[in-house]
Amino acid sequence: MTVENATSVERISRGQLIRRRFFRNKSAVFGIYVIAFMFLFAFGGPFITQWSYSENDFSSLLQGPSLSHWFGTTQVGVDVFAQTTRGLQKSLIIGLLVAVFSTGLSAIVGAVAGYLGGRTDKVSMWFVDLMLVLPSFLVLVILSRFYQGKSWLLLVIGLTIFDWMITARVVRGLAMSLRERDFVRAAKYMGVPTRKIIVRHLLPNMASVLIIAATLNVGGAILAETGLSYLGFGVSAPDVSLGTLIAEGTSAALTYPWLFLFAGSILIFTVLAVSFIGDGLRDAFDPGSLRVKKSVK
Repeated sequence: MTVENATSVERISRGQLIRRRFFRNKSAVFGIYVIAFMFLFAFGGPFITQWSYSENDFSSLLQGPSLSHWFGTTQVGVDVFAQTTRGLQKSLIIGLLVAVFSTGLSAIVGAVAGYLGGRTDKVSMWFVDLMLVLPSFLVLVILSRFYQGKSWLLLVIGLTIFDWMITARVVRGLAMSLRERDFVRAAKYMGVPTRKIIVRHLLPNMASVLIIAATLNVGGAILAETGLSYLGFGVSAPDVSLGTLIAEGTSAALTYPWLFLFAGSILIFTVLAVSFIGDGLRDAFDPGSLRVKKSVK
């Protein structure tokens, strides 16, 4: 390697290197395109159809896909295309909010526990262990009578409460390692407040882990919301989500497949795409990843 080539390699920032690794991963790039399409479909779809997700067309009951109803209609004449876009909107919003809130909570709890140690660490990890042994799905089902029929944000809070503990343990381990680094010790000896050390020194050095965790939590939150809504404990009428659409179409999946097929397929592709993106981010941030080594070769 010449001196000129060596200099050009040195000029590549870490961010550029991560982007290169990520976009070499074909599955991750495919996931990006799928998620972009899902967002465009969910939020742009209502503008290209004349029907609302709550509007009935009594002249078209249980009709298959046609020029007037692209995805067909339900038993009461509701346009399935409009319902699907609305359901995908709700599932994506809930998944993103749960991912952001749960990742933020895990970052705060894990970083504080790992940096301070001692009694704070013991109490925090005891609480984390207690939350991990609770049957989250069963607890949310029991609590559903308090949030059903009210704001769907209560469902977001419920899912967030049970979706942060594992990431918090990972962050705690990283914080325990980072607190022994020279730059953290120097900041501590200079009298920098604990809050600023955590925010300015610990959390930025955990950004890769937090980004990956947040991405994967989106898929997990969408599946959790779908499962609760499918069983009738999540999003409730008159609103819809992918879970409620799948639940309503399951009984007629063989006779009237359009009631189930579109919502079910969108759920599968969305969760798979999020998983591909999460795997791509993990490989991009981890220089020792086997997949990255193969792509470099």
